[in-house]
Amino acid sequence: MNPLGWLSGGRDDEPRVALFVDGPNVLREEFDVDLDDVREAATAAGRPVTTRLYVDEHATPKLIQAAEARGFEVVVTSGDVDVKLAVDLTRFAVEERADVIAVASRDTDFKPAVETANACGLHTLAIAPGEHGRSDALRNAAAESVTLE
Repeated sequence: MNPLGWLSGGRDDEPRVALFVDGPNVLREEFDVDLDDVREAATAAGRPVTTRLYVDEHATPKLIQAAEARGFEVVVTSGDVDVKLAVDLTRFAVEERADVIAVASRDTDFKPAVETANACGLHTLAIAPGEHGRSDALRNAAAESVTLE
């Protein structure tokens, strides 16, 4: 059963899901987020075509190894991850490389990218790292939202 309520069918005809995780804003001690929970929230919407974790150059090798062991493609940026994540998310939307765009963040900076995905006819999902880590603007821009416990 799909908790998002708008999908049906088997694995082959499931929507393609692209998951983009804002590491610095989601993987914080105060949220205690598990990457498996983030992926589970996104893959409830369909079949994953990409699961990316964006981190900056301060990410520890242990974090990178743990994310890769969980099947995440880790993208390391030399500065703020927001621009790279937003560009990649927008590229997936415009190039129709996914049917569902899921972004895990608490940052309102991704609102324009989510709105672009909506305008391209994609379904969007905002994943918040907890009640106190939720961006209302991002949640309202997305077609669906999930708050991790």
